[in-house]
Amino acid sequence: MESANPAQTFLLEAEDLLDQIEEVALEAKQQPCDPEAVNRLFRAFHTIKGSGAMFGFSEVASFTHHVETALDRVRGGTIKMTERLIELILAARDHIAALLQQPDGAPVDDGKSADIIAALTELTGIHKSVTEEVRPVVTPAEPEAKATWRVHFRPPANVAISGLDPLVLLDALRDLGSCTVTARTGDVPLLEHLNPDQCNLAWDIVLTTDRGLNAIKDVFIFVEEGSELTVELASDAKPLPPVEVPAPNQKTEPVDASRTKPDNTRKALVKDASVRVPSTRLDHLVNLVGELVMNQSRLSQVAARIDHADLNVPVEELERLIGEVRDTVLGIRMMPIGTTFTHFKRLVHDLSRDLHKEIDLITEGAETELDKTVLDQLGDPLVHLIRNCVDHGIELPEVRERAGKPRRGTVRLSAEHAGSSVVITVVDDGRGLDPDVLRAKAIEKHLIAPDAKLTQREVFNLILLPGFSTAAQITSVSGRGVGMDVVKRAIDALGGSLQITSELGRGTTISASLPLTLAIIDGLLVEVGGDQFIIPMSAVQENVELARTERNRYNGRNAVAVRGELVPYIFLRETFAVAGEEPELEKIVIMRHGADRVGLVVDRVLGSHQTVIQSLGRLYRDIEVLSGATIMGDGRVALILDLPGLLRFAGTNARVFHAKDELAETAIYRF
Repeated sequence: MESANPAQTFLLEAEDLLDQIEEVALEAKQQPCDPEAVNRLFRAFHTIKGSGAMFGFSEVASFTHHVETALDRVRGGTIKMTERLIELILAARDHIAALLQQPDGAPVDDGKSADIIAALTELTGIHKSVTEEVRPVVTPAEPEAKATWRVHFRPPANVAISGLDPLVLLDALRDLGSCTVTARTGDVPLLEHLNPDQCNLAWDIVLTTDRGLNAIKDVFIFVEEGSELTVELASDAKPLPPVEVPAPNQKTEPVDASRTKPDNTRKALVKDASVRVPSTRLDHLVNLVGELVMNQSRLSQVAARIDHADLNVPVEELERLIGEVRDTVLGIRMMPIGTTFTHFKRLVHDLSRDLHKEIDLITEGAETELDKTVLDQLGDPLVHLIRNCVDHGIELPEVRERAGKPRRGTVRLSAEHAGSSVVITVVDDGRGLDPDVLRAKAIEKHLIAPDAKLTQREVFNLILLPGFSTAAQITSVSGRGVGMDVVKRAIDALGGSLQITSELGRGTTISASLPLTLAIIDGLLVEVGGDQFIIPMSAVQENVELARTERNRYNGRNAVAVRGELVPYIFLRETFAVAGEEPELEKIVIMRHGADRVGLVVDRVLGSHQTVIQSLGRLYRDIEVLSGATIMGDGRVALILDLPGLLRFAGTNARVFHAKDELAETAIYRF
C-alpha cells in the first residue's frame, strides 16, 4: 500500500487554508469588526506557520509569522482591521501560495517578502527580523492580569502518526507561565497489548499565566479536533481527580477508543473518515464502471435471446447492482460548484480595484453539484464572463450616480438544476448591450453584410463571433476581441449552450446550460442506413414524421412546420454520406439548442440507451460533429453526435421563426 507523503499532505491542507484565508479576508472587508473572521484568519495563518516549520518549509513559516503577529494584535484590540491590512493579508496569501509552489532549490523572492513585512511592520509598530526563527509556540500578546487555569488534554490516539509531539505542546504551555503537569496513565495497556504508534496518555495541567484564554487555546490549535480538551479558570473548575497509577501485574484490558472518547471526538472521527483521492483514480474507476455497463448490456441481450428462466433473474439482479454502482461512482465525482464560485470573489475584488470601480459579487446556488470534469473545464469560461461584466458592463461610480443608480454595481453568479442539466447565470446591473453599436461594429469588421436582417437575439449573439470587441482601447483586461468566442467554444465542447439577453441601461444576463456529467449519459439511439448514432437525450424534445412528399413543401428548403413553428432540419444521411435509399417515411428528432430548435432527419428511432462515452482517440479528435462513441450490447460501435458541431458543419445558426405569420418568410437558411 502506498504511504502518504507528509509534505504533500501539508501542501494539500495549505491549499485549502489559503482558499479559506481569501474567502474570509474578502468577507472581513465587508464586516471589519467581526471578531470571528479575525480569529479564523489567525488560526489559518497559525496552522500554516506551524505545519510549514514542521515539514521543512522554513521560508513559509518565517514569513507567515509576521502576518500572524499582525492578526494577533487585531485580536488584542491594539490595531483595527482596516482595508489596508486586508489588502496586505491578501498579498501575503498570494506570496505564501507562490512560496509553496517553488521547486526545491529555486530562489525565493526575498524582495516581495520584505515589502509585505515592511508594510505590516508599519501598521503594527512591531520591528522583527525577517529571518527570525519560528518555534511552534503562541505569538506574544498584550499581557493581562495573572490567572490560574486548569487544562485537561488527551490527544487523539494517532497523534504521533500525524507528526505532532504532545510534549512540544506541553513545553509551549510552560513558556506561558508557571506550569504543573500531571500525566494520567490509567488507559495505558500492558506491554503485550501496547501499540507503539498510539498515544494512551492524558495530562492535567495547572497553569498560572497573564496571557489569557486565547493564548492557551492557540497551543492546541493543531490538535483541537479529535482531542479531549477543556480549559477552565481554577476558581470555576472542579477538583482534579487523583493520579491513576496502575498497580504492578495489574491485568489491563486493551482500551476501546470509541468507548473512552466523548461525543465531540466521535464527530471528529466521522469528519476524518473522508479521504482525498487523486482524480486519476476516480477516472479509472469510472472507466471500469463504463466497461461493466457495456458488458452488462451485452449480457442482457444474450439472456433475452436465450430466454431461460434460470438466467433471467440473475441478469436482472446484476443489472440493478451495476446501476447502483454506476450512480454511486458518478456521485463521487460530483462536486459543489461553490468551490469554483469562491475564487471569483477575489477576481472581482482585484478587477474593481484596478478599474477604479465599486462592485459586489453575489453568488447563489453554491451547493449545486456538477461532475468534476465539467467543473475543471468551466473555470476559464466563467472568468471571461465575469471579466466582461466588470470591464464592459459595470460603469464607473460617478457614471452610475448620474444615471440614478447606486455607486456600487452588482454582479450576480448563480447555479441551479434544470432537469438533467445545470444552468449557470451571470447577471450584471450595468450599461447593457446597445444593439445599434453591436451591429455597427460587426459591419465595420465585415462580420455581417450592411443589409443583413437580424433579430435582437441574433444581434446579441454577435459578441460570440471571433474577433468581435466593442472596447474603445486595448487594456490588460480586454479589448483584443478574444474572450466571448472562447467562452462559446468551451461551453459547446462541454455539450452546453449559451443564451444572452440584455436591456440597455439596465444590465445583461448570460446563461450557460451544461450537462451534469460527461461520463455516462442518457441517449436516444437512432439509425441511418445500417449505422447507429446516439443523440444526447437532454437536448431531445420530440419526434415527428417526415414523408417524402413533405420535403418540397417549403420551396425545397429544409424546414418543417411543427404546431405553427418553422423548424429547420439536417439530413444525417447527406451529412455523413450514408449509402442507400432513404425510406418513404423518415423521422425528425427535434432538439433544443439554446433558444432555437433544430431537427435531425434519421431513418428510424430505436429508443433510449444508457450511453458510456468513449473517446474517439487522437486521430479523430478534430471531427467536430462527434463528441465520442459507445459500444453497443452486440459489440457494434455507435457514434455520439455533437449538436453544436453539426450546426457549425452545416454552416448555419439554425434560425427559427416563432410566430405563425413568419412561416412565409423567405430568409430561411438551407442546410
